Amino acid sequence: MHKPHLVYFADPMCSWCWGFSPVIEAISVRFGPALPIRLILGGLRPWTKEPMNAHSRGDVRNHWEHVHEASGQPFDFAFFDRERFVYDTEPASRAVVVLRRRGMETGLAALRRIHRAFYAENRDVTDTATLAALAAEFGVDEAAFRSEFESEAAMEETRGDFAIAQSAGIRGFPTLIAGDRDDDQYALVTQGFQPGASILPVLEQWLGKAAAMSSALSSEACA
Repeated sequence: MHKPHLVYFADPMCSWCWGFSPVIEAISVRFGPALPIRLILGGLRPWTKEPMNAHSRGDVRNHWEHVHEASGQPFDFAFFDRERFVYDTEPASRAVVVLRRRGMETGLAALRRIHRAFYAENRDVTDTATLAALAAEFGVDEAAFRSEFESEAAMEETRGDFAIAQSAGIRGFPTLIAGDRDDDQYALVTQGFQPGASILPVLEQWLGKAAAMSSALSSEACA
């Protein structure tokens, strides 16, 4: 992608990513096509097998409370009444990958929708039926979604996203990086939650510098 762009590493079952969701939306609204966002699913806790115990529920609840306080995003704490919930983030990630095939904007919207379903509506987004119902909100037939979701190709694409995050050294979510003309060189925008008031001015300044450099290079080429 040889133009200014962002790469967003996130997970649909990452509470801090849910807190950061309005910031990503604000970036899209503010900059639009001038600063496209590429979504990569990071793989927070894929293929978890063991159900949550009292200690892990307490730890997760503590995170949710901090995210709610920092971001104002809604949470349904009735989630913690669930018994033996297995916090496997791979199915929700794979659902986003399937919907992302309809376009990156759809992928980002699917991430937001699954976030809301899990955190604010207490829906089980590890469940295929729940994910199929959410996909239907994007106009995807539930049977068609199930077929695509359960395919080896979708599983492989999801694993590919996780591998990209690992090879890039991404260890926490949300992580947002910015690239200009060279896909191998990126600048870190944030690793972890920050409010839009901190992020948007930085991107405004960076995008202005990128545009000025592009103009200068074009002038040199024409000289």
